[in-house]
Amino acid sequence: MRTFDPVRLGNAEADAWVFYYQRRWFAFLRAALVLVRAGFGLSWPRSVQGAWYVLRGNQLWAPFPDNDPEGAREQMRRFYALVHRIHRESFDVDEAARLEIGWWRAHREMQHRDAYPDATKEQLVDALATLYAHLYAVPAGSVRAAARGRADAMAVSDDWVAAGRDPRSPAIEVERQALVRGYTALRAVV
Repeated sequence: MRTFDPVRLGNAEADAWVFYYQRRWFAFLRAALVLVRAGFGLSWPRSVQGAWYVLRGNQLWAPFPDNDPEGAREQMRRFYALVHRIHRESFDVDEAARLEIGWWRAHREMQHRDAYPDATKEQLVDALATLYAHLYAVPAGSVRAAARGRADAMAVSDDWVAAGRDPRSPAIEVERQALVRGYTALRAVV
């Protein structure tokens, strides 16, 4: 999980986001399979299992405002338990799941500033950096550039959603580039 390809990972996550916002769940599952395999170095069978957890977590999180944050957290706990078991990393599985949902929440609040007027991009960057620091056992400050790249990609994605979710939009390429920048910065640290 520390030797991922930033380009492959960034492209897979961009694809997953497009399919998430289009609610194309089977396509999302395919993208999540690549994302899990590329990002966490799991075998194909374990990647299928992990991608299923990621899919279910995202489906439970997706509805607004009536989502299921505890159900989403439980799916991500299962995902991180799988990663923990395979790689024997030192992170706490429950905390990893809590932090994962923490950045989902910070992003959701950024998307709905009418309901969350105090939400800031820095809160999202902090939430991502805290997750990375926990997963990879590095100082949060060392992964802020990685977190900022991913938060920048989310801002582009949010604008794409607001503009109508055109799958041919050049914004998707801008989003991909920001994700690759973020994951390149993360790979340099971990």
